[in-house]
Amino acid sequence: MAQTLDSLLAESRDRLKAAGLESAGLDARHLISGLLDLALAALLTRGRELVSDEDAARIRAAVERRAAHEPVYRILGEREFFGMKLKLSKETLEPRPDTETLVDCLVPHARRIASSKGSCRIVDLGTGTGAICLALLAAVLDAHGLGTDISEDALATALENARRNGLAARFGAVRSNWFEAVDGQFDIIVSNPPYIRSNVITELEPEVRSHDPVAALDGGEDGLDAYRAIASHAGRHLETDGVIGLEIGFDQKRAVTALFEAQGFRLLSAAKDLGGNDRVLMFQQDIERSNNR
Repeated sequence: MAQTLDSLLAESRDRLKAAGLESAGLDARHLISGLLDLALAALLTRGRELVSDEDAARIRAAVERRAAHEPVYRILGEREFFGMKLKLSKETLEPRPDTETLVDCLVPHARRIASSKGSCRIVDLGTGTGAICLALLAAVLDAHGLGTDISEDALATALENARRNGLAARFGAVRSNWFEAVDGQFDIIVSNPPYIRSNVITELEPEVRSHDPVAALDGGEDGLDAYRAIASHAGRHLETDGVIGLEIGFDQKRAVTALFEAQGFRLLSAAKDLGGNDRVLMFQQDIERSNNR
């Protein structure tokens, strides 16, 4: 017998509650709205509508995956970021809302540079889904971006996301371990690199440790390996008036700042995420210091 949206939502919520998920109601709504391509508000206004047996079976299968701690957006295969729908894949990190803080910090700089120079060149190191770079391209029409990653799967996903969002003409991708295969200079260097200490990976929530790619999480023994690699080569790839934007772990502001200052950069600004934690650092070349060398 066909079920209504209301009854299927209640069934899904109860199943996820039984699995011990605190966000059971929200997860059930997101899964059903995503699988049926409905706005969340439609679940309230169309609750008495019947759901086909085929759709109900798809929803139940998705609910069981969520009950096993697979993240909602992994199940749906895409997530919204900065107003764009981005495809996810096995070797890409799921873009989180906190990372939008990094985009917000960089947009004014990208617009300023594009206005003064007529264009803005961006390189996104460890691009994953392409989220950060594509968000900047969407916000700044005169910007062009290059995404790098060590994963071919991630690069293919980023290129597909560029195509989906009408940004393919201004976005390119190259397989590279940080700057290894990157040529030229850029107005903006941006990265959300792996920054979790290796010995902490096993302590993460199952949604993260079992479903996010380890290569996108593991920052080495002290969580700073990627920042060292970026800081040591950024100087030769950054335009004189360019900006470096980085996402960091909540307790890494001092350590990352010290790494970049040691390479001739100065901290331009810092920003906190939605939870009030340190999350973004912005650097520029320290011209005065360079001139005094």
